[in-house]
Amino acid sequence: MSQTTHSFSYVLNAAMFVAFSLSVASAEEPARVYNNHLKLLKDAKPLLADYPEFIQPIEEVRRYEAPLLVDDENANLDVRAWRFSYNARGIIEMPNRLRADKTAVIMVHPWGIDDGQGWKTPEPAGACDFCTPTKNHLAGRHTREVINPFLNQMRGHVSLVMYSLIAPADPIRKKLYRTFDHNPSAEERAEAKKQLAERLSSLPYKGQPLVEKLTLSSDRPVIDYFRQFPGLSANDHYNGKGFWNVPVPVTADVTVHPDDVLIFDQEGYEPLKNFLNKHGIRHVLLTGYATDMCFCRTTAGYENLSRDFNVFLVGDATLATFPANSSPRYATNAHISFASINHLITQVSWIKKQEK
Repeated sequence: MSQTTHSFSYVLNAAMFVAFSLSVASAEEPARVYNNHLKLLKDAKPLLADYPEFIQPIEEVRRYEAPLLVDDENANLDVRAWRFSYNARGIIEMPNRLRADKTAVIMVHPWGIDDGQGWKTPEPAGACDFCTPTKNHLAGRHTREVINPFLNQMRGHVSLVMYSLIAPADPIRKKLYRTFDHNPSAEERAEAKKQLAERLSSLPYKGQPLVEKLTLSSDRPVIDYFRQFPGLSANDHYNGKGFWNVPVPVTADVTVHPDDVLIFDQEGYEPLKNFLNKHGIRHVLLTGYATDMCFCRTTAGYENLSRDFNVFLVGDATLATFPANSSPRYATNAHISFASINHLITQVSWIKKQEK
């Protein structure tokens, strides 16, 4: 098959899928005609400019205003959002009106690392989460200053506040947090907290030092160099045996409430989708880490959720990993900007409870 034929086939299949999706949607509820009229905005202020220490504000030469997109009956949550379109030659902004009781706020991978709970980056060369203690502490401050206040603002207004974490379900976290099938008692939580502290304190958090001697060939030394000394290795050599076999807690930088729900990544996307559908969720406000990895590709990442829900990426409530830099601001800007091609971006200050 020629490249041209293959490309045409791909486009045709995509068009057929969209047509099928629209027919399914129309079968479930009446279709609505959306007039995609774009009005040019003048003197628009930079986007995501409230926390410039954590994300470089986004500026484009052309910005548009589009009509109301999500328009729930009896809406009580305003969420302004934007996306980028190469075809439109700029950024498109639009208002949205959501029902809060049909909305969940999800925080992806709030790992409790280097936060005082006991799980910490192994020395002298271990790697976890944002990969160094210094970078983890910066992410922890972002959680305290941006995400946790946002969660506290939304909790009690939206239907669900949720967190996703690595590893399969385990007895300790099943008693420490509410999960899909169990909401533990205060006594269970207190017992689990003690068990967690004991489990996390049982590790030495010591690994091996950097490799001191490498064996290099005369004709391919660069290949040999990186094969033996990669830029990121979080295996037993540097992290120590058993480091990843622990019940990773939600970071202490988040105020977890009893009704907040824990998502176990290893259970997969279908249980999460079913749980959200069971609770009538149609909209997801997505926060968490890291913009370039887990935020998009894990169980509760937007690549999964956007297939079944109206997803809004809270662009200043996420951080990308930032190798070779002291700040995540440019990396986060780049990855949020790329996501905006096919996803809606909002920001904390654009999410407002409607006044009665």
